[in-house]
Amino acid sequence: MIFVTGGAGFIGSNFILNWIKKHNEPVLNIDKLTYAGNLENLKSVENNPNYLFAKTDLLDLAGLEKLVNEHKPRAILNFAAESHVDRSIHGPGDFIQTNIVGTFNLLQVTKDYWSQLPDVEKKSFRFLHVSTDEVYGSLELNDAPFSETTPYAPNSPYSASKASSDHLVRAYHHTYGLPTVTTNCSNNYGPYQFPEKLIPLVIHNALKGKDLPIYGDGSNIRDWLYVVDHCDAIELALEKGRLGETYNVGGWNEKKNIEVVDTICTTLDKLRPRADGKSYLTQKVFVKDRPGHDKRYAIDATKIEKELGWKPAENFETGLAKTIKWYLDNETWVGNIVSGNYREWLDKNYGGRR
Repeated sequence: MIFVTGGAGFIGSNFILNWIKKHNEPVLNIDKLTYAGNLENLKSVENNPNYLFAKTDLLDLAGLEKLVNEHKPRAILNFAAESHVDRSIHGPGDFIQTNIVGTFNLLQVTKDYWSQLPDVEKKSFRFLHVSTDEVYGSLELNDAPFSETTPYAPNSPYSASKASSDHLVRAYHHTYGLPTVTTNCSNNYGPYQFPEKLIPLVIHNALKGKDLPIYGDGSNIRDWLYVVDHCDAIELALEKGRLGETYNVGGWNEKKNIEVVDTICTTLDKLRPRADGKSYLTQKVFVKDRPGHDKRYAIDATKIEKELGWKPAENFETGLAKTIKWYLDNETWVGNIVSGNYREWLDKNYGGRR
């Protein structure tokens, strides 16, 4: 059995769905079900005998100890994280607790469990930590992309908390010998993403006839990675990654935010034209930039390609087309999670920026 923490979230749920399609090995989803944790993502496998769920907080040491001792995993994959930069600016405390203290608790429980395993099981055990390219800070336009040796320079409470968790994972490997692997990914997109992030937010607002808020002048650049490609990379890192190593996972798809919004609008113009015949582009609104907004992220994914043989199957155009189609086909899913709290959040984050 493997454990996946944060398995009801966007990337974690996609990983579990991918895993169950390809393997006959059980997976235990450990999630405390915050606003972004949605068991509806996993409805298609909820009755699968290889899928189990435990509503457990990473801050609950006793709960974690009970789970590892009862189920005896051969690997633990840590997806659990508060992950939205804007939310970290408004309320950094949750990010410190989940991303730092939660990772520390998980490492402590894992170390104690792993140290008691028989030698054969101890040798094959893995702890895989899923992290972000934001720990490296911001790039200028002509800077080389982030590599695994780029110094850490986080600029938001979110990225600082993830950097801290990365350092803890590294320390547990070097101090205690815990068999760890870390992956740092670029911006993910795809099915089941909560509509606070750029791509699902724009799709949802466009279809509802609402403003499409764009920070600053829309020139900030991100490297976009289709979530299923990311899940394949994580699986390879789990299977073949060198212990104590970090692997950067990127899509080789650098795009300005304004390009992303424009592409979504023109695609929707073809697939779901507005009733008035106008383009969704007319809904764009430029809003005041967020504090400390990093200019550019870009990942050099050469290491994982050379060592593990991974490269993305989707380019930005094919991945975005699949993503837009999924949201058009699953408007009920979006409607079920867009609650009053979500609307309050949008007003809080974007309302004062006009």
